[in-house]
Amino acid sequence: MEIVVLRLGHRLERDKRVTTHVGLVGRALGARGMLLTSEDKGVERSINRVTKQWGGDFFVQTGVRWSEAIKNWKQEGGKVCHMTMYGENILDVIDEVREEANKKNARIMVVVGAEKVPYEVYEAADWNIAVGNQPHSEIAALALFLDYLQQGKELKTKFEHAELEIVPKRKGKEVKIRE
Repeated sequence: MEIVVLRLGHRLERDKRVTTHVGLVGRALGARGMLLTSEDKGVERSINRVTKQWGGDFFVQTGVRWSEAIKNWKQEGGKVCHMTMYGENILDVIDEVREEANKKNARIMVVVGAEKVPYEVYEAADWNIAVGNQPHSEIAALALFLDYLQQGKELKTKFEHAELEIVPKRKGKEVKIRE
């Protein structure tokens, strides 16, 4: 299964840290990459630096036109999940999404907005999904969705080509440095 995050509405100065966290959460929890609608090379550099140090092959593409990205994704057989507090509760739809995701060559795009999301996104999405119908963080919504979708399996992922790797411990900190 291929998972890609589409970040809509990134406001350069206001959302830099939040958008970086959307990418980091996507990377850590099984997404293959992030498409960003603005042209923010700082976010791209930051996430690429983490990927280089901590491993994996996560990509970031900036300056993406969201309407074309969604249209192309769907034309290539992919499905679109839009995270929104106005959607169906995740508990009511996750089995359906997971069933689709478990098909051969499945492709899931997770749309995460920042500011007001255009109505066309709601219409284009195969699922409009809420982690609760209250205001909440898009980072938390993405994390919960990715975890529910993969049933926690993503939490044991081993990242290839890592320069740094945390050694899990009950107490203290240990990081392996590879050369």
